Amino acid sequence: MPKMKTSKTAAKRFKKTGTGQLRHEQQNNQHKFESKSSSRKHRLDRDVDVHPSDTKRIKRLLAER
Repeated sequence: MPKMKTSKTAAKRFKKTGTGQLRHEQQNNQHKFESKSSSRKHRLDRDVDVHPSDTKRIKRLLAER
């Protein structure tokens, strides 16, 4: 069976931590910052963990076993 290829779209959106957890950037943090408060922008700036129910599917997209 051929090797699994990494989904390049998933590789750009998800990062693996040193402990093996998956993290992603929060939504609503790309544009239209004028209408958002500074505290909201600061909070959105942090990456968050991927939900446990999505982890298996995302790891498969990243070609990890």
